[in-house]
Amino acid sequence: MPELEIIHENNAYIVINKMAGLISEKSPYEDLTAEDQVTKHLLKNKQIPYIGVIHRLDRVTSGVLIFAKKKSVLVAFNDLFSKRKVQKTYLAIVKNKPPKNKETLTNFLVKNNLDKRADIIQSKTKDSQEGTLSYRVIDQNDFGYLLELKPTTGRFHQIRAQLAHIDLPIIGDEKYGSDQEYFPLTIALHAWKLTYQIPDSQELQTFEAPLPKNDFWKFKLSSIKLESL
Repeated sequence: MPELEIIHENNAYIVINKMAGLISEKSPYEDLTAEDQVTKHLLKNKQIPYIGVIHRLDRVTSGVLIFAKKKSVLVAFNDLFSKRKVQKTYLAIVKNKPPKNKETLTNFLVKNNLDKRADIIQSKTKDSQEGTLSYRVIDQNDFGYLLELKPTTGRFHQIRAQLAHIDLPIIGDEKYGSDQEYFPLTIALHAWKLTYQIPDSQELQTFEAPLPKNDFWKFKLSSIKLESL
């Protein structure tokens, strides 16, 4: 079993850097999932650990993923997510040059269950959901352009579909039109940061996942001022 990368752990929850290629939660059709890794880790100290799936990342995406250790913690995080009090910040690498250095995208998305993808349509329908995200170009290397992404909605395949819609498919994302080879079952999309406001407090809590360790992700992030969009 691949080694579990723990970002933070306390009595309430565990935060991991999910490796790309794994689905987030247990499945009878998968030999290994991120939840399986967490279960194995927690079994070292507790015979029957509670594991609550707070949120999910696509199989092809790496990055910050939180699991609750208590039912009350799961309920509290679910409330934060439902009230949009959680800010996710992603990083993606795209081959094509973005049309603008920063931009906010708003589109109507429809889940295509047959092809397991999200399609973008021109106007709102009863089956569509509005998706909004902001992107900003923060660096460039020999493979492409590094984008900082902040979605304000959490739609199915939202980031992948919205970027592809403006001719910026994420590297490795063949489903959405990328012609750049990457690694099996993965694309160059990373859930970099997750921030939420601690209940009954003005304090913000942020967790950050280290970047994937391959040549595509060799950027000088430390020298870049990542101001808010």
